[in-house]
Amino acid sequence: MVKIVGLGGSLRTDSYTQLALQVAAQRVEALGAEVEILDLRQLHLPFCHGGKEYPEYPDVQRLRDTVSGADGLILATPEYHGGVSGVLKNTLDLMSFEELSGKVTGVLSVLGGQSNSNALNELRLIVRWVHGWVIPEQIAIGQAWSAFSPEGKLLDEKLSDRFDKFAQSLVDNTRKLRGVN
Repeated sequence: MVKIVGLGGSLRTDSYTQLALQVAAQRVEALGAEVEILDLRQLHLPFCHGGKEYPEYPDVQRLRDTVSGADGLILATPEYHGGVSGVLKNTLDLMSFEELSGKVTGVLSVLGGQSNSNALNELRLIVRWVHGWVIPEQIAIGQAWSAFSPEGKLLDEKLSDRFDKFAQSLVDNTRKLRGVN
């Protein structure tokens, strides 16, 4: 079975990034994959100092172990000042090739303003640098405040279709590239 870990780079209580990550996870699960979301709001992670060990932060090892055991990732970020959130970047920096190499990854971003690809391009570079594979489908949700109902459902049918294609690509490519069913 395909195992996917989701990481959302927003610490806001009512985060649109977390909503988007939940939607992606539900679509991937509907295709028969197992999805675990590591909620960074619940983990106690330090700023990365470049060291290999963080013994005073057991959640670093939990993060590493969980990602190591996955076949793929969903990385979701708010776009802040034209780039990936510091929260998600720091989380990725706490890992290395050992955890991230070979992972099939889907990326999505959430913006308050107009949709663009800056944070998504940055995530692609990061994943490529650690020898991961990013699927071609990606999602950027501009004006996120208008994309979801109060219940967290997508309001735009075209956006919903894009999530379906994203999920299908992530599961199919993970099966192919990782050799899992």
